[in-house]
Amino acid sequence: MAASTAAPCYDAPEGVDVRGRYDREFAGILTRDALDFVAGLQREFRAAVRYAMEQRREAQRRYDAGELPRFDPATTLVREGDWTCAPVPPAVADRTVEITGPAEPRKMVINALNSGAKVFMADFEDALSPTWENLMHGQVNLRDAVAGTISFRDAARGRTYELNDRTAKLFVRPRGWHLPEAHILIDGEPAIGCLVDFGLYFFHNHAAFRAGQGAGFGPFFYLPKMEHSREARIWNGVFQRAEKAAGIELGSIRATVLVETLPAVFQMNEILHELREHSAGLNCGRWDYIFSYVKTFRAHPDRLLPDRALVGMAQHFMRSYSHLLIHTCHRRGVHAMGGMAAQIPIKDDAAANEAALELVRKDKLREVRAGHDGTWAAHPGLIPAIREVFEGHLGGRPNQIGDAAGHEGASVNEEDLIQPPRGARTVDGLRLNVRVGVQYLAAWLAGSGSVPLYNLMEDAATAEISRVQNWQWLRHGAALDAGGVEVRATPELLARVVEEEMARVEAEVGPDRFRKGRYAEAGRIFSRQCTAPELDDFLTLDAYNLIVAHHPAIEIRTDDQQT
Repeated sequence: MAASTAAPCYDAPEGVDVRGRYDREFAGILTRDALDFVAGLQREFRAAVRYAMEQRREAQRRYDAGELPRFDPATTLVREGDWTCAPVPPAVADRTVEITGPAEPRKMVINALNSGAKVFMADFEDALSPTWENLMHGQVNLRDAVAGTISFRDAARGRTYELNDRTAKLFVRPRGWHLPEAHILIDGEPAIGCLVDFGLYFFHNHAAFRAGQGAGFGPFFYLPKMEHSREARIWNGVFQRAEKAAGIELGSIRATVLVETLPAVFQMNEILHELREHSAGLNCGRWDYIFSYVKTFRAHPDRLLPDRALVGMAQHFMRSYSHLLIHTCHRRGVHAMGGMAAQIPIKDDAAANEAALELVRKDKLREVRAGHDGTWAAHPGLIPAIREVFEGHLGGRPNQIGDAAGHEGASVNEEDLIQPPRGARTVDGLRLNVRVGVQYLAAWLAGSGSVPLYNLMEDAATAEISRVQNWQWLRHGAALDAGGVEVRATPELLARVVEEEMARVEAEVGPDRFRKGRYAEAGRIFSRQCTAPELDDFLTLDAYNLIVAHHPAIEIRTDDQQT
């Protein structure tokens, strides 16, 4: 006689519905108490998050109508006031070089912690494709990393990966406020992705982290994609609620905010002020910042970007942004972190590899001389060169917070921060945008959010630049150089370029890999987004439903006749 039994499911509290695949290891993360903690965060802060997202849209409508970003007259007293953030925790005084990477795969987490960097930023955001498997494995990995028990057996190489005696300090980057987590429903609506990432990690790890590498402080976080200090105020409330629930001191949690949107650069003092008991400084998220410049000025034909390869820190608006960030952070007593070095080692060409390393050294020397206290690397192979530059300049000091460095930022004004970038716009630039955008999106759809392409480690930020730049050029009919001949950016030109570049990508990756991968699907999505009447806010938000996989509990038969 057939029996019927319920498929295993998570022990969720009332009002919480977990739709992701059941796994016994995941169940150790998605406990009833942990889910109740996350649900409490969502219920308290969801109205504030909705309001903040609507205010983002309202601000964009004003920019589309011709308004320019500016410093807010209503917060002049905050910008001009004589206040500082809470003192820097001793455990993270030295952040000269930080490595970033996704929280999954497991081996990458171990290698990053063992890399020799001062900090490892484990990412649930741009470097991670937010599939259910990636997110939950990432939480398991970080729990084991904090406990010091993480290991990985590579059977193919006959090698076991374990933590060294000395490891990088762990920071965690949750997703931005705008991203949902569709595998967890709270009161019938998708959870706010960053509250899931933060809540699960904090709930399971705050005690062990503070007892271990936090030395009485922590956990430590990076906060992405903010556009206004009201969003920092929400995070401050989240931290206070978490600290109260855990019974730990106010100000234990510390967070570095990525200044990676154009509106946020006009709000840096205000953001730090909102987080002043929890602040661990600001970071120049320069690739997303370029993306945001285009998005903010999408309706302004006088502010078209040149080829993305030409939009570096030598551009006046980028240099001004860096100098103002340094000045602001040091005035408030916190770290001013530099931007990402995205290069990866070129193993089969020693000369090209050395040339790439020299570019990294020059970029990092510029940062440390300007006053940055530390910087980012995408690959462990860059860390020795970066440490040599920063440590050589600092001369044994952990940072430059108390120095006069960064004074150039005192004179930066509104016009400096929005000055249009200069440089050529070319069909080759359009082509590169297509190749990078399509290949990144294909990998993201397949579950990889950190993708090596053309000797650079690409994440969602560089794919976003590729997408919005193509959209901007097409929207305004930009003149492009095609080998000395001027052509206009049109949908017809893009269609031809996409067809030709898809053939090139197929030749580069091989026909079999191309056919088995999601390249054709990615090409269609990327083309649609580049030619859309209205610019989508985020590439990954538009494509998110394509990686959502619900696994509701079902009844299954268990009799001898099953096949």
